[in-house]
Amino acid sequence: MNSLDPQTPLNALYEAKGTVHNRRIDGPFRRFKWAMMIVTLAIYYVTPWIRWDRGPYAPDQAVLVDLVHRRFYMFGIEIWPHEFYFVAGLLIMAGIGLFLVTSAVGRAWCGYACPQTVWTDLFQHVDRFVDGDRFARQKLDAAPWTWSKVARRAFKWSIYLFIGFWTGGAWIMYFADAPTLVHDFWRGEAAPAAYITVAVLTLTTVTLGGFMREQVCIYMCPWPRIQTAMMDEKSLLVTYKDWRGEPRGSVKKAEKHPGMFGDCIDCTMCVQVCPTGIDIREGPQIGCITCALCIDACDRVMAEVGRPRGLIDYATLEDCEAEAAGAPPRPAWKALLRPRTIAYLLIWSSIGLAMLFALGARSHAGLSVAPDRNPPFMLLSDGSVRNAYTLRLRNMATRPRRMSVSLEGLPGAAMWTDLTERADAARSLAVTVPADSTRSVRAYVVAPAATPQSEFSFAVTTLDAARESQRVVTNFETPTGERP
Repeated sequence: MNSLDPQTPLNALYEAKGTVHNRRIDGPFRRFKWAMMIVTLAIYYVTPWIRWDRGPYAPDQAVLVDLVHRRFYMFGIEIWPHEFYFVAGLLIMAGIGLFLVTSAVGRAWCGYACPQTVWTDLFQHVDRFVDGDRFARQKLDAAPWTWSKVARRAFKWSIYLFIGFWTGGAWIMYFADAPTLVHDFWRGEAAPAAYITVAVLTLTTVTLGGFMREQVCIYMCPWPRIQTAMMDEKSLLVTYKDWRGEPRGSVKKAEKHPGMFGDCIDCTMCVQVCPTGIDIREGPQIGCITCALCIDACDRVMAEVGRPRGLIDYATLEDCEAEAAGAPPRPAWKALLRPRTIAYLLIWSSIGLAMLFALGARSHAGLSVAPDRNPPFMLLSDGSVRNAYTLRLRNMATRPRRMSVSLEGLPGAAMWTDLTERADAARSLAVTVPADSTRSVRAYVVAPAATPQSEFSFAVTTLDAARESQRVVTNFETPTGERP
């Protein structure tokens, strides 16, 4: 019967996937995976507690997304709302970095640093700690529900909840002062959004990392589909060298029939250690996250049976074809030095250097001007014309600063503010702006009656040793509505 026949039972079109119980393995890739897991989790959980002295007027948390004051702090860097291009630059660098990694070593991001991979790996280690290694977990899964099994499951799921809870708890600490938030949280005095966020992230962490695991990578995540478009025959992949391994046969069969079987002894160790449960010997597939644990397992088996390592290895499809034709294996690092990878690296580095230059050259004082639109001008009793403006003076320094605001252009004009009298109108005025904040000033500019509609500038200059300045061009409206 045709598989697309509407009468075909649904269970013939879908094969249920069993739980993956991967086996413990040791080797260079597993140790690197351990290191990445420890480093990434340490960064995530510890970073909110790192202090950074920015002076008495700014928060001392090293990394903080201050939504209330619309600031982003990261160690010595402070990003204001008008500098969102820095955030955009970081996102572009992250995207190009993923392209670079994918072009060079395939799905290494998925295998080592993706949050889903890191937390799945953590939960798998919890499984081993509570239930034992692969075969013990399989046996426990198949066993009937007894009080012992219930106790084990309750203990393990309690650890899941603990990890999920601290994952959500760490996340909210990036948006408020960590010690203060923890104190308020446990006293029930934190904002409702904090409790809701922790609850949602606890649920998603336990669900995605504790139960769905590899199904997220295979079915939910779009990145594997995108990555395939960025890889070619020159990209490094975890590859099974079938010309060397096939046909498969045990050691005993190989001894009885010399030359008849390949190096693969069909021990399935590569399948048993795989965190997504795939068989790499079936070729490249979407379930492979390029963690290379199968390489550790296969190299270990090859050493035990006295055969050369590399039956499963990092290799490009191009090198595999050459090696199958009799060429010697090429070191994996040589595959990294190619135009596509170098181009990605140069683009990524150029954006990073440009952002560093922009950070170093930016001014810590700023000005924005918003002229009144209704009415655009007012005629005063002496025939002069007055325009009103809202000036926003920005002080990005960690100390209060006195700033001079002056008029450039517009001959004969003067200004005053809502805090002064018209009698005190002048071409410039001084304003003190608090540290790490903006100050709004209502400014009135008056010009003689004969003044035509024209452009002029507000200029702000800090009255300190830095002497930072900025100019903003705006319009002066008059009844004639004509420019000279």
